[in-house]
Amino acid sequence: MKIRRLGHAMFEYTTKDGHTYLVDPFFDLNPGCPESFLSADHLATLGGVFLTHGHFDHVSGLERVKQANPDVMVVCQYDLAMLLLQQGLSNVFPINFGGTAELPGVAASMVVARHTSSFGETEGRPVYAGEAAGYVFAFTGDHTVYHSGDTTFTLDMKLIQDFYHPDVAVLSASGHFTMGPREAAYAVRNLLDVRYVIPSHTFPTKAEAPRPDVWETLTANVPPVQFMMGKDRELAEHLAGYEKTQVVVLGYGEEWAW
Repeated sequence: MKIRRLGHAMFEYTTKDGHTYLVDPFFDLNPGCPESFLSADHLATLGGVFLTHGHFDHVSGLERVKQANPDVMVVCQYDLAMLLLQQGLSNVFPINFGGTAELPGVAASMVVARHTSSFGETEGRPVYAGEAAGYVFAFTGDHTVYHSGDTTFTLDMKLIQDFYHPDVAVLSASGHFTMGPREAAYAVRNLLDVRYVIPSHTFPTKAEAPRPDVWETLTANVPPVQFMMGKDRELAEHLAGYEKTQVVVLGYGEEWAW
């Protein structure tokens, strides 16, 4: 399998058989997403989209995906699914905590996250979108990945580890809106038993951003972004010397394969 980081909390997973799945599409204000991954040709290759919750930095790219790939399956929590269906979105597959969606090459189980969730907050009055979630992706004949979504650390992570046995974790570690590097490091040391951890929900500096013009717009309109930069390296520092788990800091657009 392969994991590609596309900026902020957006990741692509590709199975051994070449099926590609996208988590939390966020394009227009995402300075970490290289231009090549915005193309209709690329989005048409997606076999499915998974949403962790309804905030704009996790769902605002969904319309672009659907324009390029109208029949793509969208998997998300029940309440958010109902909102999307009411807006006329097709091929939405609602599940809830403990439920599993089976797509070619992967079984995706929805697990608990501790975070708020609203929908349409940048367009008008926010609408409640149920509870935020994470996923455990069990790739056929391959690794099992715990994708935490936006969350703080929680004892549920111990249950997730004990039951699903992930060996890779993609953990929110930005601080401010989710747990920060210290909390994520605690989760790795005390709640999880994974071989690899990949930081998520962080932002690049302007020098690191594949789209510096978008970085300018984002930081001007969303000031808290400045507090979510450089957190990948902080997580690596907190876990320095912890031989049980390797911190994998992916560059923007970089793919990591086993």
